[in-house]
Amino acid sequence: MSAPSSSLPVRLELFGDVALADPWFLLAAPLVLVVLALGRRRGARPVLRAPLPTADLPRSLRSQLLFVPVTIQALGLLCLVVALARPLRYDVQETLSSEGVDIVLAVDRSSSMLIPDLERGRTRLDVVREVVGDFARRRMTDTEGASDNIALVSFARYPELRCPFTLDVDALLGFLDDVDIVEYEFEDGTAIGAALAKSAELLRRSDAESRVVVLLTDGENTVEDILPATGLAMVKDLGLKVYTVLAAEQIFAQDNFGRFVPTGGEPDSRFLEKVADETGGAFYRVRDRKSLEAVYDEIEELERTPREEQRRIETEDLYPDVLAAALILLTLARMLTSAGLRREL
Repeated sequence: MSAPSSSLPVRLELFGDVALADPWFLLAAPLVLVVLALGRRRGARPVLRAPLPTADLPRSLRSQLLFVPVTIQALGLLCLVVALARPLRYDVQETLSSEGVDIVLAVDRSSSMLIPDLERGRTRLDVVREVVGDFARRRMTDTEGASDNIALVSFARYPELRCPFTLDVDALLGFLDDVDIVEYEFEDGTAIGAALAKSAELLRRSDAESRVVVLLTDGENTVEDILPATGLAMVKDLGLKVYTVLAAEQIFAQDNFGRFVPTGGEPDSRFLEKVADETGGAFYRVRDRKSLEAVYDEIEELERTPREEQRRIETEDLYPDVLAAALILLTLARMLTSAGLRREL
């Protein structure tokens, strides 16, 4: 059976992974031994015996073992004192951790994200969900770095907060899986300015050392509710770093039957490049899944500010075992004394 977990702080580290939560109880250890010695001396009674020549007489086994009960009793009392000092086992992990990165992942979910050009047989959004999900999992569960605080925003005509800042990777991935293409025409569009503004609103309250937006879209801004220049000004005012990703092989247009057909044209990336340049981020143009994965791998490496720290992960109480040892020793000392292995007073 594993030791019970504990919320007590570590106040005195001893050796290895053992520490004490209440070390001042150790001050009672010398007092216990003094009281034990005084008690035995006070119990002794002087008797008159005729002087006998004892120099050459052999000592009996019983007389040779007279020290055993008192020694066991002393060890039991010392174990009791150690139990009161609350021994703990704690886990410490040396890590290279980031200086608290807060990241907003902004993902386009406009109707054009249905186009299957990043991977055969898969829509753009299907591929993006998987690649962005892998990025989030690495950032939030990295054993070589501190877990990042990540929020998720999806956008088409309107931006929507899907998941507030969290350290729970399973919760974030669950919300990411629920991001789907817009259902109604009035929701459709690509509101890059509004997505930047929403990201800035979320990061305004963050006090993290590094605040980052990773915005992915498959086209240029088509919505003027919040001008792209306004969204850019908001992230710049807060000193946010923005990475922009344009994920599309080429421009597609809808025919009379609502089908997407390739036009051979290139999407306009000038504004996305401007956002990245003026915020200190980077712009990426990707045409397939492999290059998209490489982009998020690169962003992951760029957003590392290493420092060495010691984290106390978990503490477990050891006092039940020490207390059990104390009771066993004291019981054994009592049994030996009752059996006659004691000094004759």
